[in-house]
Amino acid sequence: MNRWLTLAAFVAWTALAFWMGREWRDRSADLGVSKQQTAAVTESLTAEKGARAVEHQQATATQGVADKAATRKDQIDDDYNARMSAAVAGRDSELGELRKQWAGCETDRLSSDAAAAAQAAEQDRLRKASAARIVWACETAQSERDETIERYNVAAGMTNAQGGG
Repeated sequence: MNRWLTLAAFVAWTALAFWMGREWRDRSADLGVSKQQTAAVTESLTAEKGARAVEHQQATATQGVADKAATRKDQIDDDYNARMSAAVAGRDSELGELRKQWAGCETDRLSSDAAAAAQAAEQDRLRKASAARIVWACETAQSERDETIERYNVAAGMTNAQGGG
């Protein structure tokens, strides 16, 4: 009976060892898969973090361009208001050449009576205001052009930094 008991104990011990080895192998495989999944998720998060950093840089650069454009527009508007005030007061020398050219076209029609003088003064005021608006429109167009070029350069720089161009 001792033999049978020893044989049974040996078979039980072997079965238990086989079962434990199988469990250990399954857990090792699960651990390996978990490590691979963790590495993939970590890599994905790193790539996403990098993309967010680039997007943040691009947004910051774009906001900087927009702020500079707003400052330029405010400066142009302030210059326009100053020119309008100077034109109304008759002391804007920058617009004087244009006023002289326009006035030269109209001097033939003017007579010496008071009504003609008032009409000439009104036309001169309108010319001054018109000249100031023309200068303002030119400066605004130039500023918008410069802003567009800056935005393009920022976007192109960010695209190149991302490796897209």
